Amino acid sequence: MRAVVFERYGERAEVREVPDPVPDPDGVVVRVEATGLCRSDWHGWMGHDPDIVLPHVPGHELAGVVEAVGSGVRGWRVGDRVTAPFVCACGRCADCAAGRQQVCARQTQPGFTHWGSFAEYVALDRADVNLVAVPEELSYATAASLGCRFATAFRAVVDRGRVAAGEWVAVHGCGGVGLSAVMIAVAAGARVVAVDTSRAALELARSFGAMHGVDPAAAGPGGTEAAVRELTGGGAHLSLDALGSPVTAAASVSGLRRLGRHVQVGLLPAAAGPAALPMDRVIGWELEVLGSHGMAAHAYPPMLELVRSGALRPDLLVTSSIPLDAAPAALAAMGSAAGRGVTVILPRG
Repeated sequence: MRAVVFERYGERAEVREVPDPVPDPDGVVVRVEATGLCRSDWHGWMGHDPDIVLPHVPGHELAGVVEAVGSGVRGWRVGDRVTAPFVCACGRCADCAAGRQQVCARQTQPGFTHWGSFAEYVALDRADVNLVAVPEELSYATAASLGCRFATAFRAVVDRGRVAAGEWVAVHGCGGVGLSAVMIAVAAGARVVAVDTSRAALELARSFGAMHGVDPAAAGPGGTEAAVRELTGGGAHLSLDALGSPVTAAASVSGLRRLGRHVQVGLLPAAAGPAALPMDRVIGWELEVLGSHGMAAHAYPPMLELVRSGALRPDLLVTSSIPLDAAPAALAAMGSAAGRGVTVILPRG
């Protein structure tokens, strides 16, 4: 099969022929029809993830068709349209038994713990626990975003963030995860302030219903915190760092009102340095600081129902599609170029 492979961290990947994967007894091989280009893939390429062993094929946000099925799989067959969370859980540990597959201690992650979906085929573990059926009316390009960015944002906003109608929500970083969070919060009846340095990203956030946009570079005296507090009449009830940097994490916490909730969604790799959060304010204002790490496969149905109904439109997040041959350059560019929406790789396009 053809796949995107890199031999060294931070050096240009290339498209080459590699052996086709084979399924484990409890796994499947999926023919990849679409796979998202995510900032997490860039972090992996840069060497920020200790699970990656070189040479490596990135990619964790995928949709496609089951091509081969392991002997122990009961719920899936060749030809099924599927996606999967980026966390593939073991299905047997205490957390999995409690329905918390997204924090499974024995999890695997395509594109990190093993070769991923920037390829024509990808192997996925423990299919009966981790696969999600893709409705016929959903395109593969749209379904690919559900495995990571949209599902991650949905759980961060709805479950971890406990968004409520009428609340103010600040979203720091309007890439794929952030724009998904904007759309989901608006659909829940919240009022949203989008924060990003890209004018194009802020325009897209407004088109999804954000009431205000803040550019940190032009925020004026007091910076982003002061701008968010002024626009929301005292601070956000819920704030998310969807980018992942010490600066955006601190700004997200500092822009909350009393008893507010911060959800950290963007990765904070050690290479970026420690995030110095204003813990005195966390204590004095009784703020909540929460992490959010994807969403388990069994939790997808309510989100998919909102997609089916048209209340959520993840298809609008897909702003470009590229062939596999263009993926190495696009991956490298994620470190410097401002994103606008979601880019999807079509390995067979």
